[in-house]
Amino acid sequence: MKIIDFHCDTILGLMEQGSEVNLRENNLCVDIQKLHQGKAVAQFFALFIDLAEGNPLQKALQMADRFYRELEKNADAIKLAVNYQDYQANEAAGRISAFLTIEEGGVFQGEIANLRNFYRLGVRLVTLSWNYPNELGFPNHEGKYSAKGLTVFGREVVTEMNRLGMIIDVSHLSDQGFYDVAALSTQPFVASHSNARSVKGHLRNLTDEMIKILAEHGGITGINFSHNFLGDSDYSRIEDMVAHIKHIRQIGGIDVVALGTDFDGIESVVEISHIGEMDKLVQRLYQESFTESEIEKICYKNALRVIKEVL
Repeated sequence: MKIIDFHCDTILGLMEQGSEVNLRENNLCVDIQKLHQGKAVAQFFALFIDLAEGNPLQKALQMADRFYRELEKNADAIKLAVNYQDYQANEAAGRISAFLTIEEGGVFQGEIANLRNFYRLGVRLVTLSWNYPNELGFPNHEGKYSAKGLTVFGREVVTEMNRLGMIIDVSHLSDQGFYDVAALSTQPFVASHSNARSVKGHLRNLTDEMIKILAEHGGITGINFSHNFLGDSDYSRIEDMVAHIKHIRQIGGIDVVALGTDFDGIESVVEISHIGEMDKLVQRLYQESFTESEIEKICYKNALRVIKEVL
């Protein structure tokens, strides 16, 4: 089964481990060998920025440089994709598509020109916030900001992302920020790595109302493999992933479910230990009486539809 994963923090892992570690083969959850093993056709790579650590714009540019250096070294196996046509060409050539994303809208430092420049660098998805307030809006962190929505600049960013053809990501965004995006965006938007709040009552997960709105807008939510967002176990179980998938299907329909593992960004012990083991989830879905068509949508077709429509 083909796999498209909408979120990983592997670039951060490569940066932290130094130049001797590479994307071809490493001890992280995502590398080219594991992507091939897992039948992945596309991987979204995040430039993850912690606003508490130095200049966010500078760090994002350094991470983008590392991303491109890794693609250059492994050009036989993986290639940048910035739209659906690139994805098609890469798949035809037997290459994995690498989509570049930003996790933390604070990297723009309140300047819309920085958004456009990252677009020129190949960024095609932006997670508007992480765990701190920024120039765009507020996070759903510790419940302090749930009622606070997008700023004037945040609204400008949403509008410009629609114009450019970039995917708006509301994972980490405050509840009111979610509703603001839903009201403003003329294109499908996503929660790249979020689960169902009714199944696991974590603020990072989506309420049933949010799932319905996301589905109405043609968006998707990527199932996050962190145990904190899955269930009450101290490790990440496949049965909990399936419970979230079933609930989201029931509330929003099968077309809203996708994958957003958060590999290399979570500290959980995961029953699916890396991207190469995604068939464990596929087989469990078959066992739980999901149809072939439903599993295809979860694993890659829903993600591919959003890529085609927005990019």
